[in-house]
Amino acid sequence: MVAQILDGKNLAKKIQSRLQIAIEEKILAKKRPPGLAVLMVGDNPASAVYVSNKEKSCQKIGMASFGKHFPSTITQAQLTAVIEELNQDPNVDGILVQLPLPNHFDSVALLHTIAPEKDADGLHPVNLGKLVRGEKGLRSCTPAGVMEIFKEYNIPLAGKKAVVVGRSILVGKPLALMLLEENATVTIAHSKTANLAEVTKEADILIAAVGKPEMITANMVKPDAVVIDVGINRLESPEGKSRLVGDVAYDEVKEIASYITPVPGGVGPMTVAMLLQNTYESYLVNN
Repeated sequence: MVAQILDGKNLAKKIQSRLQIAIEEKILAKKRPPGLAVLMVGDNPASAVYVSNKEKSCQKIGMASFGKHFPSTITQAQLTAVIEELNQDPNVDGILVQLPLPNHFDSVALLHTIAPEKDADGLHPVNLGKLVRGEKGLRSCTPAGVMEIFKEYNIPLAGKKAVVVGRSILVGKPLALMLLEENATVTIAHSKTANLAEVTKEADILIAAVGKPEMITANMVKPDAVVIDVGINRLESPEGKSRLVGDVAYDEVKEIASYITPVPGGVGPMTVAMLLQNTYESYLVNN
């Protein structure tokens, strides 16, 4: 049995189509469109691709895009002032600072500057606190995207053993909390976990979010487990060609898992879809 592919790309298109219809209805009712501001500093090529994708997605669904691209010479104080201005702008519903920022920035302080109700990435301490308390709030985009995949494919979570490999504030920690909310029994594993393969092999649901190419191999996966690959890593071949791979050794793991997300086309497109969803939800509160 080869695993069924969890197609995040297709699901993201469905979510964006729903948002497009909802936004068209608002505009027909003489309301302004929702607005998203993505701030990018410097010229990190990977970030430039992500930002361009986000801006194109906004355009596609009728969302106003207030993208701003700054040279790496901009100061912390200047960028803080830009965020504070966007906080006050009634046409902006979501604000996102594209990470990573150049080294001289305090990115945590900048994320704290974003008004919690405009925190499109769901990373403000207020929104993370609401997640911990199980209250309604804006959720971190990548973990929220993973949860939407489970919902779309009717994958039961209650009572299941879930192992999240990775403990970042971007993915690992919020995703563990979201799984707990759905009554899964959750273990967070990481670089200091002893006997990692023994831990991962107990998982009914295994999520890899470590940023290490093809680290999760077939001998670390329980037969029939659901495997979610959050990693996106670029591997260069000796000929200078590059390809994208996840944190899971896809070709071998798909032979024993029941469901698996591909890279690309799995979790990645869902992150952008949830960013747009968060912005739209913020917009509804203001309109």
